[in-house]
Amino acid sequence: MYTQAMDTMARESGAKLEKVLSPDEQRLQERFDARIDAGDFIEAKDWMPENYRKTLLRQISQHAHSEIVGMLPEGNWIGRAPTLKRKAILLAKVQDEGGHGLYLYAAAETLGQSRDEMLGALHSGKAKYSSIFNYPTLTWADIGVIGWLVDGAAIMNQVPICRCSYAPYARAMIRICREESFHQRQGYDSLLVMMQNGTPAQKAMVQDAVDRWWWPCLMMFGPPDDQSPNSAQGMRWGIKRVSNDTLRQKFVDATVQQAQVLGVTLPDPDLKWNEARGQHDFGTIDWDEFWRVVGGDGPVNRERLGARVKAWDDGAWVREAALAHARRQQTKKEAA
Repeated sequence: MYTQAMDTMARESGAKLEKVLSPDEQRLQERFDARIDAGDFIEAKDWMPENYRKTLLRQISQHAHSEIVGMLPEGNWIGRAPTLKRKAILLAKVQDEGGHGLYLYAAAETLGQSRDEMLGALHSGKAKYSSIFNYPTLTWADIGVIGWLVDGAAIMNQVPICRCSYAPYARAMIRICREESFHQRQGYDSLLVMMQNGTPAQKAMVQDAVDRWWWPCLMMFGPPDDQSPNSAQGMRWGIKRVSNDTLRQKFVDATVQQAQVLGVTLPDPDLKWNEARGQHDFGTIDWDEFWRVVGGDGPVNRERLGARVKAWDDGAWVREAALAHARRQQTKKEAA
């Protein structure tokens, strides 16, 4: 999961003035707040504050963008997978990611914005997607590490969203999380095969991939809680259920044991068990790098966005043909 929207929003757009509510709006706001406090789900037809709607739209659409852009680093390896089994697994996984994007775009459309508008924002660079997909996949081991670490971090982020206060988003996330759990397992299995049965060169390839992806994966959870002013409001609304730092800590604690089974070393000399806290201590994340990548200056930002724009332009004839066919079918139906 690839959601960083609420955490990056304020830094990029600046603070907004509070709207003065009319008496009727105030009553609706109080009723909405009471439903949120009671743990109710908000449906698309229900009244909601405009800032709640905009925050959801931004987060869900950017989550959808991340799923679609996330197909690119793995899709590049479908034709180069080492066996037919791995090719079939990867092909199915990339197809799943495309489906996740469609679920999420559909959920975002319930908030009043068209899919074309959302994709236009992505292609223009106005809308963001997860920073993790702006790193290159250099070897086959990267595909396994994406499944293990990237999808593992995504699951840690996404499971709480199954209880998001906005019901269409929560419903979409239930199926997405089920499929992401398979993605994480296949990535781990791929690495386990290489580490247990591979050559020294293959084992070194896995370790190199872990070294390169570890820190960007920790960045996936967003900036520290004390630098994420929008997280508090998101948690107040029930959009976000668990803080960035709590999720990051849970991910580190779970991953350390998995790394030990794999036989890889996580690239953090400060990583150690803290008996007093009952958790792992870990090193300082390079947040300057995070903000550079979010801002468009990552290793492959331009390539990723360029690939998406090209795919959209190349597919124009398909969309036009589908619309023409739909119009003909409607004409036949009306004439019958």
